[in-house]
Amino acid sequence: MHGRTALDRIASATESLRPPFAAVDAVALDANAADLCRRSGGMPVRVAAKSVRTRAVLERVLGPNLTAGGGFRGIMTYSPAEALWLARLGAQDVLMGYPTVDADSIAEITRDRVLSGRITLMVDDVAHLDIIRAAAGSDRIKPRICIDVDASLRIGPLHLGVRRSPLREPDQVARFAARAKDRGFRVVGIMFYEAQIAGLPDSSVAIELVKRASAAELRTRRGAVVDAVTGVVGDLEFVNSGGTGSLEVSSADPVVTEVTAGSGLFVPTLFDRYKAFAPNPALYFALPVVRTPTRSVATAFGGGYIASGPASKSRVPTPVAVSSAARGLLLGGLKLLRNEGAGEVQTPVAGAGISIGDRIWFRHAKAGEVCERFDALHIVESDGSVTTVPTYRGEGKNFG
Repeated sequence: MHGRTALDRIASATESLRPPFAAVDAVALDANAADLCRRSGGMPVRVAAKSVRTRAVLERVLGPNLTAGGGFRGIMTYSPAEALWLARLGAQDVLMGYPTVDADSIAEITRDRVLSGRITLMVDDVAHLDIIRAAAGSDRIKPRICIDVDASLRIGPLHLGVRRSPLREPDQVARFAARAKDRGFRVVGIMFYEAQIAGLPDSSVAIELVKRASAAELRTRRGAVVDAVTGVVGDLEFVNSGGTGSLEVSSADPVVTEVTAGSGLFVPTLFDRYKAFAPNPALYFALPVVRTPTRSVATAFGGGYIASGPASKSRVPTPVAVSSAARGLLLGGLKLLRNEGAGEVQTPVAGAGISIGDRIWFRHAKAGEVCERFDALHIVESDGSVTTVPTYRGEGKNFG
């Protein structure tokens, strides 16, 4: 399925809806889900909820109990409040993707027998152990924890990757794991997120060389870390790695037991230049044209949905098509104005022949973040029917 086909279906099925709104093509969504499982080589795929932020989509890939379906198993959350909410809805395998210092949420998790069995907390520092233990309120409680290990590539003084965990070398991680075990924690997993592989498009020969070098270094070090940790705490339930952009690399490592992906369900613009897979966008949003200051510029309402990360043109939404009831869908030939970009209440778009009342279709730079701008997603099924489902925002959930 290609973006043109998906957007054709979306534009046709949503003609009666009033923009701004966001819509998902179910055919593309389901194809992307199948492709993630294919690319993982049969290894379970944990869904990164931050890249989805819509319960109905999580249920579509994980089943109504939000636990496992097809090749997907488990959820990775970004907030403890989100983890609690999903676990109470039935999710039985929730991994916190990041450490938290929210003592109230930690207390709720650790002091409840059901929730403490469903939610695994992320740690990488003794301070995290102290906070969790204090919130738990008892030394008899044995919280489930996963250790985040730095997966970046270091070449001399260069640090290639994101700044996450201070834990890196096998002996260092093993000492931390032993300390956690001695304090009554259950070390059930280890996570390695190789952002310099998963999050970088194949846009140059230099980047491809860095990604290959990083994969080779991490494969050796990751195995040594796992051996060192299991030597002091015993068998682990899981070794997590990967991201949408690195599923093949991560799943090929024999010590990895599961991979994480979420953005690959919607396929935002940041994933347009990877050689491992072809982009198949499923999520678009439509803005109404409210004025035409010149014959070659149309101004749409809203649109300043800037993605997180380094401030650059790669983080702005991309106009891809214009549609109207009279003329149908016209693709291409659109671009943001350099001096204005995407605006808080209006976005000018360069393109000929656009009229007031038309709608301009955009793709977002990142996946789940755009859901914070809309109360609902309109899911267009293969038969043209539309199901409207609430996003996190639509359910009144703001997880920060």
